[in-house]
Amino acid sequence: MKMEEGMQLIDGNGKFNVEGLKDFMTATGFAQCGLSYAIVAIIGQQSSGKSTLMNHVFGTNFKMLDAYKRRGQTTKGIWIAKCNDMKPFTIAMDFEGTDSKARGEDNTAFERQSALFALAIADIILINMWYKDIGLEHAASRPLLKTVFQVMKRLFKPRKRTLLFVIRDHSKTPFEYLETALKEDIDEIWDSVAEPETSRSVVLSDFFNVEIAALSSYEFEEENFKEQVARLRQRFISPGGLTDQREAEPSSGFFIRAEKIWKTIKDNKDLDLPALKVMVATVRCEEIAEEKLRQFTTDDDWLALKEDVQDGPVSGFGATLDSILETYLSQYDMEVIHFDQHVRNAKRRQMESQALEVVRNAYDTMLEYLYSNTLESFKTSLEQLLKGGEGFVASAGTCAQSCFLQFDKGCEDAFIRLSGWNGSVVRGKLSRHMLSEMMAKHVVIDKIIQEKFWKCFLAIH
Repeated sequence: MKMEEGMQLIDGNGKFNVEGLKDFMTATGFAQCGLSYAIVAIIGQQSSGKSTLMNHVFGTNFKMLDAYKRRGQTTKGIWIAKCNDMKPFTIAMDFEGTDSKARGEDNTAFERQSALFALAIADIILINMWYKDIGLEHAASRPLLKTVFQVMKRLFKPRKRTLLFVIRDHSKTPFEYLETALKEDIDEIWDSVAEPETSRSVVLSDFFNVEIAALSSYEFEEENFKEQVARLRQRFISPGGLTDQREAEPSSGFFIRAEKIWKTIKDNKDLDLPALKVMVATVRCEEIAEEKLRQFTTDDDWLALKEDVQDGPVSGFGATLDSILETYLSQYDMEVIHFDQHVRNAKRRQMESQALEVVRNAYDTMLEYLYSNTLESFKTSLEQLLKGGEGFVASAGTCAQSCFLQFDKGCEDAFIRLSGWNGSVVRGKLSRHMLSEMMAKHVVIDKIIQEKFWKCFLAIH
């Protein structure tokens, strides 16, 4: 796939190319851009030179109209391409022309859907319009502008976008006059669009940064056109440019976001962008957490540690496991840093819980080793002290104290910081079995000695 030629994101029937977009994102490196990217879309009348403009400004290679053939529909659906030599990483979207005879009665519906998709997905929307349309009440571009403004007012708390009006085939009329006339047209159309019942009164500047540029005829003044396009390109690549990444969303979630937005539009449902943002964060954070968990479960160091535990207690078990876990949790944190905070934190907790389930058996095995080794050590020590002539109470107390310290130190060494687990249950079992062992040594004990023994043992335990 030649990235400058792009791929058809949405075909003429409205079908979204999910797999194609995934391949495109991988091949171009778009998925790894984080927040450092921009999306530029162009809308306008059929055969008005939209693809030509995009190719010259952004270095793409969208299919263009052949001037020697009859005018007709060149771009069908919506196409996407990687821009050449643009920083930050920039994606161009070329939209099917409006006012298309090829669509007939379906044209209005697709126009509206396309306009809403452009507004929801792009940072900058270029509106390609003819010079002759400015100031005319029934100009072909007015219905398009009205559609754009209608759908924009329906968006729930949209982030501010740039609308760049590109005036085509500009001739002798001073640009300042055209700029004033166009802005008056824009304000008039904006004011004519009814406010949603649930919305406060809003002004155009709440939604858009409006920019205007004028270009000579590509067909009759090609050199002038190319010079003007070069200056227009500079407006995109100069520091600051026309984009604003302050509210951008992570690039890795773009294919989910784009598909969901288009499906919502096609189903004629209201587009709730904040809810969509949470949905995308949920899907991507889950995917990243699952991938990191899979990597952890196949990690060579973890597998070696797990195998070693089967042969006996491992010194530094907890610290080693903490280090391995932290590696993948840190990677998760880095990859989800730009997604919704509540979502990413919730998915991290879920990942931690699942990782602890993976290591639980190894931890329990460690404690069982500590229990059995400590109990065996207690039996041996008690036997030796009693054979050496030590009194029963003193011997039992000395052995119990030493062995509990040994067990507690082992539990501390096995402790996994994330878990909050402790060896209290196993310690309780150890205590009961140590007591049983002591009682077995002396079935008949003087009552006074027995009371002293209990006090001593309970104090140690």
